[in-house]
Amino acid sequence: MENTTGIIIRLTKLTESSLIVHWCTEQHGLIKTVAKGARRPKSAFAGKVDLFFEADLNWVRSRKGELHTLRELSVTDYREGLRKRYADTVVASYFGELLAHVVELDHPVPELFDLLRRGLGYLSEQGADKRAVLHYEKELARLMGVGQGRTGAAMALEQAFGSLPRSREACLQATGG
Repeated sequence: MENTTGIIIRLTKLTESSLIVHWCTEQHGLIKTVAKGARRPKSAFAGKVDLFFEADLNWVRSRKGELHTLRELSVTDYREGLRKRYADTVVASYFGELLAHVVELDHPVPELFDLLRRGLGYLSEQGADKRAVLHYEKELARLMGVGQGRTGAAMALEQAFGSLPRSREACLQATGG
């Protein structure tokens, strides 16, 4: 069993009662876990699995593939502030989607975990704005080693990793950009 701290960046329905939880973790990078029975009302995961929650988690690594088994978790930050305004949720989703776009699964990226944590913290406390989006992109490009040229961070990321997530446009519109 492995232990780490992670932030939920995506949830996918697996079965009528289970979810695939996509995490950005401090020690293991991006991982996917199955939360068996998480959709049941009396589940041990009830109220603990939602977007942008930060938690200490215990999980068992799969021997065959990339889908691991989530055993237990303890939420350390619910980030209630992200649920107050639509724009905050849209930008937070973009942050997670962009990170997943540029990082491979099971590749430790503690500095990117920290960037995501700081970005979500800012959105939760200050609210979404265009400046936050551009700063996140700039820092991500710098940390990935592609942001040193004269081009903007978004263009540098696009040139290095292919087209940016489509949610970027909705993100900029939501922030008045």
